[in-house]
Amino acid sequence: MDEKEVNFLPKPKMPKVGCFRAICDRIPARLVLYFLSWSGFLVSFVMRNDINFALVAMVQDPSSNTTTNDHCNTLGGSMASLEQSDDDFNYTLKAMSNATTTTVVLDGLGPIEDIKFDWDSTVQAVIKSSFYWCYVLSQVVGGVATQYFGTKNVFGWSQFLTAACSLLIPQAADVHYGAVILLRSVQGFASGLTWPAMYAIVGYWIPPVERSRFMSSFQGFSIGIGLTYPLCGFIIAHFGWRQVFYTTGTIGMVWCVFWYLLAYNTPQEHPRITPEELEYIELNVSEDIKNGQGMRVPWRRIFTSMPVWAIGLTTFGRIWVHYTFIMSGPEYMQKIFCFDIQQNGLLSGAPFLCSYLSSVVFCYVADLLMDHKTLTLTNVRKLFTALSQIVPGVLVLLVGYLGYQIVTVLILWFVAVTFITASYAGAMANIVDIAPNLAGPVLAFAQTIHMTASFLQPLVTGFMVTDSQNINQWLHVFGVSSVVAISTYIIYQVFGTAEIQSWNYPVPDPEQANTCD
Repeated sequence: MDEKEVNFLPKPKMPKVGCFRAICDRIPARLVLYFLSWSGFLVSFVMRNDINFALVAMVQDPSSNTTTNDHCNTLGGSMASLEQSDDDFNYTLKAMSNATTTTVVLDGLGPIEDIKFDWDSTVQAVIKSSFYWCYVLSQVVGGVATQYFGTKNVFGWSQFLTAACSLLIPQAADVHYGAVILLRSVQGFASGLTWPAMYAIVGYWIPPVERSRFMSSFQGFSIGIGLTYPLCGFIIAHFGWRQVFYTTGTIGMVWCVFWYLLAYNTPQEHPRITPEELEYIELNVSEDIKNGQGMRVPWRRIFTSMPVWAIGLTTFGRIWVHYTFIMSGPEYMQKIFCFDIQQNGLLSGAPFLCSYLSSVVFCYVADLLMDHKTLTLTNVRKLFTALSQIVPGVLVLLVGYLGYQIVTVLILWFVAVTFITASYAGAMANIVDIAPNLAGPVLAFAQTIHMTASFLQPLVTGFMVTDSQNINQWLHVFGVSSVVAISTYIIYQVFGTAEIQSWNYPVPDPEQANTCD
């Protein structure tokens, strides 16, 4: 065949790739997964923590409290009324101690009335803690469910259920506080599935050299907490507390749409992943991990593993000090420093907004230390676990002793919350190190241990603080947090390791082994 004949042959048709597809191909699927994980935890924690702040507006103040006013006037604060005026709008928010409604007047919008409920402190404590009762119970369920149904289904449906409950809370509150407790319990159970589900996907998608950096996506929850408080303060002041739950529930529903369109359990299932990225993942992810999907979970070996217990117990201390800031922080800001609801929201949330950036830095430095072989993987995990517990443990104690030195306390508060995030380059990343095939079930067991701190901490605080304006009682709260955070780290220092455990690998099927022989 000569050259002329070749030129007359029809050219093969190449598949056309649209502009949008070409752009998508330039975005690594791992990066998409990172942002889905980051945004998922952000949305999850917005829906989790909205009620902590909304309760301030939902419940009527049991007294007009002249002691409170005297204390706040001394500091130059104002707890009874907020008046603001500017060129764009005028509004007046008045808290009436004997009334059952709060009126928010906005130019052009008219008055908005929200019912205030006569719920005592015990009811409020139960509402707050009910989320975490079921949250702890669902951890193992999440680990098992993920092994069989995959991260996409478990994480997605848990978020959908949590969002649906958020949308129903205003109506439930009108019926009875018991209905709110029921919805919060359902939210807690659903949210408890998310962490084991997301941990399970890491081993299949993320090569070991990238894991610390990917773990920073879990710190989306810090952004979620940081956004929740100022967002709730703004919404409550301008539109009333009901809109808080409608807003957070709607955000959750919208996120679910993106999750189901973009998330996949394994790289092999992903329809848009490039051949180059798929090859990179397959070359760098252990064959044992790829073969471990759906493997039987060796629960007895997990329950008796000292490295797993070390992770669970040390993280119990981190959760304790973390929830001291998350759950007790807004009350401390209001009762001791007398900030109004919007100032309280901004100052309570700001440290958590910045803690995401610190988590990225910590995880990046951890990867550098491993890449340059400066420290062994085990020592890297122990170093960053120490930073996440010893530093906050010391600073939270100083917060108690500094009393009314507001600027200094806020700086220490900010630094302590920032260092807590180092755990995601420490003990929390260690879960994938020791059991990449079983990260979901291992996390479920570890979380069952350490998330008990999430409801024990507020209960202990409620027992210690009978007068929320007594700064000496708050000193005891901060002192206990300091002791718990530092003492639990010692356990991890002794028993922690990054070595893959023997029970991580699939057990050969005896029938297949005989066939091969």
